Amino acid sequence: MTEHQPATPAPEPAPAPEPAQAPETAPAAEAVPAPVPAPEPEPVVPVPAPERAARRRRLAFGVLRWAVALLVFAGTGTAVAYEITERERTDVPGLATKPDGRWDYPEIRKPELPKGARLPFAEDNPDGVHYAALTGLMLPAPAGARPDDTLKPGQDGTVTPDSYLAEYAPDARPGLQAQLRDEGLRQIAARGWTTPDGTRTRIYLLRFHTSAFTDTFSGCTSYFAPVGGATLATDKEWDAAKEEEGEKQGYRANSVDADHHVTVLRESPVAGDDAVRLACIQSGDLQAVVLQTRKGAEPATVPFHQTVILQNQLLG
Repeated sequence: MTEHQPATPAPEPAPAPEPAQAPETAPAAEAVPAPVPAPEPEPVVPVPAPERAARRRRLAFGVLRWAVALLVFAGTGTAVAYEITERERTDVPGLATKPDGRWDYPEIRKPELPKGARLPFAEDNPDGVHYAALTGLMLPAPAGARPDDTLKPGQDGTVTPDSYLAEYAPDARPGLQAQLRDEGLRQIAARGWTTPDGTRTRIYLLRFHTSAFTDTFSGCTSYFAPVGGATLATDKEWDAAKEEEGEKQGYRANSVDADHHVTVLRESPVAGDDAVRLACIQSGDLQAVVLQTRKGAEPATVPFHQTVILQNQLLG
């Protein structure tokens, strides 16, 4: 008899796999705009040289008009003029140094007066006598300039008449020397510097006994005969800007400020190695002479006029 083996139980069916969960749908990426093709650059058209020169003249003339406006009001609004020069240059339209070529002068301050001294052109000082030390009445050198060692002023800033006369042609010196001796010269102070572009600036202050002697001094006119034989003529840009400012205000600008007579000249035509620009400021008992020379090129208009304006303000 055959033994029956017990039946092997059937394997339990494997549990059905759970349905796979669909992955979470990623948020749709924001649509990226199609790149816009850059416009074709316009062809560069070279500016003709005459047009570039005209632009420079317009810029210089615009700066000059602003500067002359300060000069025109020097007699009636000196405090306002000083306030403007002491503000940050970028706070006043057109006063920034970088675009127009103006030099970076330190803050301009009037010098202290001796105790009890009167201000020039005050009611009790109609002759315009300046009692401050001459060194405080001369413009300081701008940033980046190096001192002019050829002047050799003394400790009080003064130089000898011969040092001043060395700026003139030899044949002009004897007559001017006699005039300085006979017409009340008290002392001469000088300061000078050279800027990186090679422009050499000298400022001389001649102090006379009274303004009557200053009136007769002929050494700072269009007849000025500098070393090298340069011929000087009126600076037409200066005169035009001054006249225009006067017309805007309804008067002749040349007659606004009787206390400060300013003459601005330039070499025309440039003949020698050094081109010359000259300004003469007559202020009471003082005669200021601002002289700029530059080898191989005329000193730039904007910084020269700026220097004249600021020197004039110091004498006000």
